[in-house]
Amino acid sequence: MKQLVAILLVAFLSFSMNAQEKKAKIEFKTETIDYGTISKGDDGVRVFEFTNTGNAPLIISDVKSTCGCTVPKKPEGPIMPGESGEISVKYDTNRVNPIRKTITVTSNADRPTVSLKIKGEVIDPANASVLEKKSKSVMEQ
Repeated sequence: MKQLVAILLVAFLSFSMNAQEKKAKIEFKTETIDYGTISKGDDGVRVFEFTNTGNAPLIISDVKSTCGCTVPKKPEGPIMPGESGEISVKYDTNRVNPIRKTITVTSNADRPTVSLKIKGEVIDPANASVLEKKSKSVMEQ
């Protein structure tokens, strides 16, 4: 009887360890993208690149932004171990202001929730030249 219990315990532990070892793992090249200073109406699309460094298929179930001005797009299918993928983010560059947004990625990875960030500033070149003229005229006086 003791032998049977020992065999069952070893089998259970082996099964548990194997189940725990099969995990997807998501590693991003960078978790923050800096747009820098861009002009109103410029291309607002940027891409977060990642790799599944785990040993199970990676499934990204949801990608959402903190506001409607930022539209993320997730991969459609699973990312197999060793393969790479992309999450594209489109920021509405018709909004003239600083950019500080978070994109939340939900997946079956060992780290199930990852917060990606975009930052930068959108300026209106038409208004920038008016400000330059004002500052130059103040300096000349």
